[in-house]
Amino acid sequence: MANSSKRPFERWQRVSGNVVIAKLRLLKVFADRLFGDFRLTWPQLDWWQDATFNAYLDRFNERKHPNTHRRWMVRQLIRLTGDVPGDTAECGVYKGATSYLICEANRLNGRFKRTHHMFDSFEGLSEPLPVDGGHWKKSDLSIAEDVVARNLAAFEGSIRFHKGWIPNRFGEVADRNFSFVHIDVDLYQPTLDSIFFFYSRLSHGAVLVCDDYGCTTCPGATKAIDEFLADKPEKMLSLDAGGGFFVKGCEVAP
Repeated sequence: MANSSKRPFERWQRVSGNVVIAKLRLLKVFADRLFGDFRLTWPQLDWWQDATFNAYLDRFNERKHPNTHRRWMVRQLIRLTGDVPGDTAECGVYKGATSYLICEANRLNGRFKRTHHMFDSFEGLSEPLPVDGGHWKKSDLSIAEDVVARNLAAFEGSIRFHKGWIPNRFGEVADRNFSFVHIDVDLYQPTLDSIFFFYSRLSHGAVLVCDDYGCTTCPGATKAIDEFLADKPEKMLSLDAGGGFFVKGCEVAP
C-alpha cells in the first residue's frame, strides 16, 4: 500500500506542475503574438538556482539576460579541458563576462598555470561584409579597455590584453598552444581569421567555442566556421541556445 503521508505532497506536485504549465501557455500566447513561432524553456532547471553562477551573472547584470544559457555552457565546456595543456584565449571580449568564466576556471585548475589572452579592438565591430547580413553595423558593441580591465581585476597577473583589429596581434602568441578558445566577433572575416590562426595551435582535446555560430544575426560567422572545418575531421556541434563548439582531435559526423 502507498504511503498516505506522501499523497498530499504528490497532489501538491501535480497542482504546482499544472500551474506552471498554465503560466507557460499564457506566456506562449503573448510570445507568439510578439515574435511568431517563439519557443519557451522549461523553468525547472536546477542551474537557475546555482548560487555561485547567479553571483557571477549579477556581477555583469546578466541574470535576466538571454545569454545566460550560453554562459552556463561555457562554464561546463571548459571543464573538458582540465587536463589539456595550453593557455586560453578569447577573440571579441566586450565587457569580459566570458573571459571572467575562463579566468575563474584557470584559477581553479591546479594542474596548469595558464595565461588568458584577450583580442579586441575595443572600438566595436569592423565593417560588416554583405555575407554578414544587415543586423550589425560598424562600431557596434564598442567598449573601453579600462572597463574590461576593471571587470577582470581579480585575475591581474594571469591575463594579457592584445588591443587591435583581428588578426593584427595574433603573432604575439604564435609560439603558444591553447586549451580553450572562445570566438565572439560576430562577423565573417574576423571569425575566419580567428579559427584559421588558433586551429593549428589547439592542443589535442582542446575546445573551441564560437558564440555566434548558428545565430541568424551572424550568418557570416557560421559560414566562416563551416567553410574552415569543411575538410577537417572536427565539425561544429550546435548548442541549443546558440553558439557551437568542437573538440580538437575528436572526429564527428558531418
